[in-house]
Amino acid sequence: MGGGAAAAPIPRLTAITFLFLLPIVIQSHTSTISVRDFGATGDGKHYDTAAIQSAIDSCRTKPCYVTFPTGTYLTATIFLKSNVILDIPKGSTILGGTKLEDYPKEFDRWYVILAENARDVGITGGGVVDGQGLEFVVKFDERKNVMVSWNQTGACSGDECRPRLVGFLDSTNVRVWNVTFRQPAYWCLHIVRCENTSIHDVSIYGDFNTPNNDGIDIEDSNNTVITRCHIDTGDDAICPKTYTSPLYNLTATNSWIRTKSSAIKLGSASWFELHNLVFDNITIVDSHRGLALQIRDGGNVSDITFSNINISTRYYDPSWWGRAEPIYVTTCPRHPDSSEGSISNLNFVNISAVSENGIFLSGSKGGLLRNLRFININLTYKRWTKYKGGLVDYRPGCQGLVNHSTAGIIMEHIDGLDVENVNMRWFDGQTVQWDNPLDFRPSTVNNISLLNFHSGVYKQLRGSSEQISLFGSN
Repeated sequence: MGGGAAAAPIPRLTAITFLFLLPIVIQSHTSTISVRDFGATGDGKHYDTAAIQSAIDSCRTKPCYVTFPTGTYLTATIFLKSNVILDIPKGSTILGGTKLEDYPKEFDRWYVILAENARDVGITGGGVVDGQGLEFVVKFDERKNVMVSWNQTGACSGDECRPRLVGFLDSTNVRVWNVTFRQPAYWCLHIVRCENTSIHDVSIYGDFNTPNNDGIDIEDSNNTVITRCHIDTGDDAICPKTYTSPLYNLTATNSWIRTKSSAIKLGSASWFELHNLVFDNITIVDSHRGLALQIRDGGNVSDITFSNINISTRYYDPSWWGRAEPIYVTTCPRHPDSSEGSISNLNFVNISAVSENGIFLSGSKGGLLRNLRFININLTYKRWTKYKGGLVDYRPGCQGLVNHSTAGIIMEHIDGLDVENVNMRWFDGQTVQWDNPLDFRPSTVNNISLLNFHSGVYKQLRGSSEQISLFGSN
């Protein structure tokens, strides 16, 4: 088929990106302050909020480490300040309170740990910050838990009316490393309008059946590095968003992800531009959706690279967004009167996926997908759960769930798609309802180039695998 327009060069990790992995410069007069010296008990029963806050407020030297000797420290919201690093060593836990009065009056300040307008601030130590998320479950459900909502108090509206775990707002030189975040009741680590953020060697464990307990949400923030992180949670794992301003220069590498929603999701909040993002050397395991772009609010997305990524996806339940797509790229407007954003210069390089569904690439009439490249891609399709297939999931908003025959790659409203060295295969006996490698209408999809595209069926014979050509190659 016709050759596509020349795509932009694939972005590379730059030297300045790696600078953000360097430690915050430790000056010669570092001080360490123990919360026990200010009256903290660490028994997990009595609130230590006042003692912890007093220790933070007493810091005078730059930088100042506020440390937590072995114990469990129950607390309401604590407020970090510039040049303060919380040092939570292994064997110590900060335990978030579960009462509405434990949090500020303003809903957007509901965090167990909160830094606002701070510089050179962080969390480390090898210990745990625990949000007691299971205490917010009203009804346990293996499909999706029903959660506490404090909206009846008038404190906020909507079903997602519960506290986040850790937030850095309007801050510069943020560093979070060598720490475990556990059981968030809502979003776990929230980076909002920040500059120069390094997140590395962080483990996040959220309940797998709890909705909206995202791993890392990067909002309107620039120059961010995420590396060597382990994220196992119910909702989106790494989620860049734009509410009030553009987001650019985000790099995520060398991480492991499992989630009941999207492992990496751009959007769905997308009012402003997302530009120059790199996701490299990531393993995604048993997720409801692998790599996702959900552009719904008019912001444009450009120059994004996903490389060296292994993906396995599976169906969980229709109540969660996603239908086991390994790659999902969409620009449909959230509402009929919403603006349409575009996606351009999108690169997928060295991707391997084992999935219960195919790739979904869907632009919109006013928000085309332009200059997409798929290079060195191995796709294996196999059904092993009993959930109903044959559905395309446009959520949130747009058309919702739509009946559609299953295909290896579904394409809509695209201008420029280069496919090079792509192998697609189905396991034997599963092609009756799923026998179409490429599904698109020429009226909405233009400038496609296929080079070394192969599609076939895998058949097990006497304990070995044998590939039998089903569709040939183009």
